[in-house]
Order: sequence, then structure tokens, then C-alpha cells
Amino acid sequence: MSETSIINFASDNAAPVCPQLMEALARENAGPALGYGNDNTTRQMEERFRDLFGCNVRAFPVSTGTAANVLGLGTLAPPYGSIYCHTLSHIQEDECGAPEFFSGGAKLALLDGEDGKLTAEQLDKAIATSGKGVVHHVQPAVISLTQATEAGTIYQPEEVRSIGDVAKHHGLSLHMDGARFANAVVSLGCEPADITWKAGVDVLSFGATKNGAMAVEAVIYFNADKAEEFEFRRKRGAHLFSKLRYLSAQLDVYLRDGLWLENASQANRMADRLATGLRRTGYEPLHPVEANILFVSLPLDRIRKLEQSGFLFYVMGKNGEQGKVRLVTSWDTTEQDVDLFLSCLG
Repeated sequence: MSETSIINFASDNAAPVCPQLMEALARENAGPALGYGNDNTTRQMEERFRDLFGCNVRAFPVSTGTAANVLGLGTLAPPYGSIYCHTLSHIQEDECGAPEFFSGGAKLALLDGEDGKLTAEQLDKAIATSGKGVVHHVQPAVISLTQATEAGTIYQPEEVRSIGDVAKHHGLSLHMDGARFANAVVSLGCEPADITWKAGVDVLSFGATKNGAMAVEAVIYFNADKAEEFEFRRKRGAHLFSKLRYLSAQLDVYLRDGLWLENASQANRMADRLATGLRRTGYEPLHPVEANILFVSLPLDRIRKLEQSGFLFYVMGKNGEQGKVRLVTSWDTTEQDVDLFLSCLG
């Protein structure tokens, strides 16, 4: 079967680039411009982020989510520090030790939490009993939240604020992995500021690749104290592109006229449609479906039928005759895609 006939529910990374961003790259290619971010497009992109968040942010494009997370965390955590995160977080599961490497040795302090989320209470307790100030222990430095989580759930604004208060009380920084930040904002119907700087977030990894971009994320600093350090870390980490304008051009159009929210809305709607259809056929999602990711246990014979029919998805584990399946919708997922999946399943 050709890749063009596959219906993708495996990952929003597998989705194509949305046409508006391909067109933006073509327009940016018309003539020369200064390199390393000294171009008008990059300056305009940063202004769009300032307008979006309603404050004087610094915004730095990089090409991968890993780079956005670990270069940002490297400015927040010293080599002897600890980064509190969920056991399912991307920085734990899928960064190949990059947070530890780029921080010079900081330790990930892993915490469990229902539906992929941490709570202010558990963080407060963990930090209070961490041995802060004791030379024999790593020192608590950062809390990192994933928004939306790897379980497809969303931190509510009040939850982020409570965790931000804990971070401030203990003198820690608050980092947010926002690879699916757009999906979270759409789901909450809030202003981006409400779940970032107004709630105590210091640094945000602002995702775009999973939501229609070719290869670009942004590291957003709400507290500019560490922004200068980031510029050197980005260069040393090989993510200061000479032709940075091609990254900036994607973000510029992504933010213009709400394209980022439009794309995320489509992905979220299709996840909701998929979840509703699964429930009607007797399959209850394993976590609340609040963004564009859902998990469900399906019989192995149904999984094989779906795979043979051209549907692409991940089986995360097997338990007897059941398999735990992850389904991810994207900006280009259609109602027909969802309905074909449900028809095949049924």
C-alpha cells in the first residue's frame, strides 16, 4: 500500500505541512536577507509573539521540539539541579538524555500523576522533602509541565497557577513543554497568557511542527533575564540557523489571522468525533479526551483489521487479547477519515 493511501492516526508529526506555510516559505525565498535572525521577518515574528501574549517576550525559533525543550531547560537548571516532571513527559520518554546533556548533568525527578498530570500538592511535598540546601543532594531547580499532556489531557489555568505558586514559593523556575500548546488553548478557550506568564510560567516551548509547520518551534521567555544566555546556548547547540528567516516565516504566518488556532481546532474536533464514535461502539477512551490524542483498548483482531485496511496508529502495549492503542488527529484529519476508521472498527 502506498503512503498516500494510508490514513494517519499515528502522530500529528506525520501530517503534511499546511499550504499557507508552504506558501510562506516560497514568498520568503524571493531575494536575499541578512542571516542569523537579523532580518525583518524574524523581527516581525517576535512582535507577533509579543502581541499574542500581551507582554515583552523574547522568542527564539529552533527546528525541533527537543531543541526547544532542552535548550530552554539548560538556562533554568544548573548541573547539580533537578527538574520535576511527569513520568510520561516527553523530556523523560523521548529526548534521549538531552535534558541532562544540555543542562550539564541536571537530574530528572520523576513523579506519577493521574491522566498524565502533576498536582501542586504533590510537587510541594516532593520539593519540601528533597533536601534543599543539603550538599549531598541535587537541588530542586525547575518544574516542567506538558501542555497538552502525553495522555491528551489539559492543565486548567487554575492548575497551572497553583503549580506556579509552588514553584515561586520554593524558588524554582516553571517550564512548559507546549508541543501541543495550540490544542490546549483551543480546548480551554482561554488567552495564551492565562496558562503561561500570568500563571507563573517562565519559559515556554511553543510548538508548531505538530500543528501544520514544516520544522519549527519557538522558545518563549517571559522572564528576559535568561534570554541572553539562551542565545549562546542556541549557537553552541547548533540551532542558530544562518537562514533563520525560513523558520521565522513559518511562525509569522502561523500566528497571523489565527491559523495556529484554526489548525488545532480541526484536530481537536476530529479527536472529539473519534471519541464519541468509539463510545458508541462500546470502547471507552482510557483518559479524558481534551486535545487531539486519545488512548483506547481494542481487541487484537480489530487492531489487525484496522492495520490491514490502511490505518496508521501505534499499539502501545498488549494485555491478553487487548491492545492499548494511541490515536492522534491532525490539522488535516477529515470527518471521512474518522468515519472510515469507526466503520472499519465496527
